[in-house]
Amino acid sequence: MSRSNVSTDLPKDETIPLAIARSLLGDEHQALWLRDELSLPYLGVVRPKDVRQASALLFLDENGLCLQVAGKGAAGPVRAEFVTGKMGYRREHGGGAGQLVARAVGLQKTKAGLHVLDATAGLGQDAFVLASLGCRVSLFERNPVIHALLADGLARAALNVDCAPIIERMTLQRVSSIDWLAYVAGDIAGDVDADRNAAADVIYLDPMFPHRDKSALVKKEMQVFRTLVGDDDDSERLLGAALAVARYRVVVKRPRKAPAIGGPEPGTRIEGKSSRYDIYPVKALPAR
Repeated sequence: MSRSNVSTDLPKDETIPLAIARSLLGDEHQALWLRDELSLPYLGVVRPKDVRQASALLFLDENGLCLQVAGKGAAGPVRAEFVTGKMGYRREHGGGAGQLVARAVGLQKTKAGLHVLDATAGLGQDAFVLASLGCRVSLFERNPVIHALLADGLARAALNVDCAPIIERMTLQRVSSIDWLAYVAGDIAGDVDADRNAAADVIYLDPMFPHRDKSALVKKEMQVFRTLVGDDDDSERLLGAALAVARYRVVVKRPRKAPAIGGPEPGTRIEGKSSRYDIYPVKALPAR
């Protein structure tokens, strides 16, 4: 590889939070595009366990883009994956409209094809489940690193014959959902047909929660995400913006024992083993 492709402006005695790198089988053109798009140093071809100058890597290998903590003994890669693994199994053997997220959105109560706006998309897992059940899903992810991971996962899934029809119902945007929802709310204000111009039928929120219980950090993606993204300190404002423009309901995913987001009390809750869904109804869902 030409040395001109590799960043040489790294601080000499300092570890940076994040860099881009690849394996021998990783896509170099994509790595260089990410370098320019995200303004991150590019380390070229490396083994993540040997990297000392960066704490974590956006790493390209034969399986696509992942987020990988650098150094020996680090947890395995985190990537947006819809074809294989947990999401692949869930797609083939999931519980349909009986799944908790589907019940929270209201898929057991209506046969209408709902438009769901996922305002905190993350790695897109819940959005993919809803799209697999027939919803049209708009995904918003403001963090550029998480957005890059999700965009890569969606692009790979679109090449799979079983996943492609699901991905067609998913649209990803790299934008702050709070700003976008506030813009829509301003556009709707005073409109005599505000219902027709609602942002979405259901708005779904899964903000990063500043939970201090170590048991909440067992998932490796949460450990990595908190390092790079931090907590969503504006979740109360996001809930208010969502309630202003949702047609039927707003759904908020929370750790099961966590308090509700500040603001109005949810109308009802659906609880699972580790998570719950706070439901804020705006009006009844259509029967069909």
